[in-house]
Amino acid sequence: MALTGPSKTVAQTVGVVVLMGGLAWASVPFYDWFCRVTGFGGVTGVSDVAPEDVLDQTITVRFDGSLNNYMAWEFKPVVREMEVRIGETGLAFYEAYNPTDRPIAGSASYNVTPYQAGGFFNKIQCFCFEEQVLQPGERVQMPVTFYVDPEIVDDREGKYIHTITLSYTFYEIDLPEGYASVEDENTNADTSLN
Repeated sequence: MALTGPSKTVAQTVGVVVLMGGLAWASVPFYDWFCRVTGFGGVTGVSDVAPEDVLDQTITVRFDGSLNNYMAWEFKPVVREMEVRIGETGLAFYEAYNPTDRPIAGSASYNVTPYQAGGFFNKIQCFCFEEQVLQPGERVQMPVTFYVDPEIVDDREGKYIHTITLSYTFYEIDLPEGYASVEDENTNADTSLN
C-alpha cells in the first residue's frame, strides 16, 4: 500500500528526523576517531616507544597548564619550555597541588598548537591517560614522556614548525568509589567527635 498526501509527508519528515538523529549520534565518535588518526585539532598521537631515528635538528616544546573554572587545584608546568632533538624522547613534569581540606579527583584534557603538529607529537606515557586523585594538602609532580616524529621535517606544513606548545587543562571529576567512602568515613568520624 503506497502512502499518499499527508501520510507521505509525515513519513518523509519522520525519516529525515531519524536520519539526522543517527548522523548526529555518529558524528562525535567519528570526529574523535578522525582527530586521533590525523592529529587534526591538535590531538596528539600515542606510542609505546620512541623512533630509532633521532635527527640533529631540534624543536622547542613549550608547556602550558590551566584549570577549569571549578577546579580547586593549583596546576603548572615545572619547566616552561625545552629544546629537544626531533625523534628524541623528552621528559617533562607538571606540578599539581590540592590546597583544600578534601580529596579531589581530576582529569586532564590536552592539545598541541599549532594544530598541524598534532599528528607528529606523540606521548609515550602521560599523567593525562588516567584520572588523578590528590588528598588534602598533597603536592605531586606528574610526568609526560614524548617525542616529535622525524616525519615532521618532510611534511609540507610540518617542516616550518619550530615551536610546539603542549597544553593541559585539568577539570574536577567525581571521586572513584574507594575515595568517596574514605571521605565519608572521615566526615562521620569528625562529626562523632563533636
